Amino acid sequence: MRTFRHARLLAATGAAVTVLALTACENGSGTRDEGASRTTSPSAAPDASTPAQDQSSDQPGRSAGSGQQSDQPSQPGKPAENGTSAGSGSASGANGDGDGDGEANAPGDLTICNGSNTKTTAKPVPRPLNHMLLTVTNTGSKPCALMYYPVLRFDEMQWVPQAFDDTKPQAVPTLEPGASGYAGVRLSAGDGSGTGGDTARALTIAFQGRTPNSSGGPSATPPLPAKGVYYDSALSVTYWQTDMETALN
Repeated sequence: MRTFRHARLLAATGAAVTVLALTACENGSGTRDEGASRTTSPSAAPDASTPAQDQSSDQPGRSAGSGQQSDQPSQPGKPAENGTSAGSGSASGANGDGDGDGEANAPGDLTICNGSNTKTTAKPVPRPLNHMLLTVTNTGSKPCALMYYPVLRFDEMQWVPQAFDDTKPQAVPTLEPGASGYAGVRLSAGDGSGTGGDTARALTIAFQGRTPNSSGGPSATPPLPAKGVYYDSALSVTYWQTDMETALN
């Protein structure tokens, strides 16, 4: 009988020890298993020292979720769909606006002034010294445009006089029937610094087209004074103007 009670006491004691051990494991205060460790993949936590970056697509034309805008302009009036900007429309200039390369196109339905629809004169003037005035009068029945500047050639001259860039008008001069346009010509240097001086007996004036240095049609050959016109390496012209004073100044 005593042996039986002792066995029951040992069993109860063992059960209590087991319960205490399990309780300690659950509370984290017991001894942990030192068995084989399991390999785990570390989570991709952002580095606190690195600023957060936009995780949206880097494809051009797509709107980022953080409010970044695409570098490509969207077409006006067309809303973006699903965060994607609409197309990459390009703006084209209207006729007559120029394209940044020096072009100053006349409207497509406007005739270009040339030797066939104008009358041209070339006369030296007393002031400024060593200058000549070119006058072009529209003899046609429709308005015409004077493009850029006159291209001069005295006799068999092998070089083209340059134009004064600061005389370029803001708009292409347009001549109504009977109206005139003007250009000033500096024949020679007033201080005598010009070289290769010569006296011209004939003058040819070429008209430019819608693009620089293109042909605008037939040339003009206005007569020169009987004694001729002296010119040297300083020979230069202005752009076509709508008034005489601007052309000579």
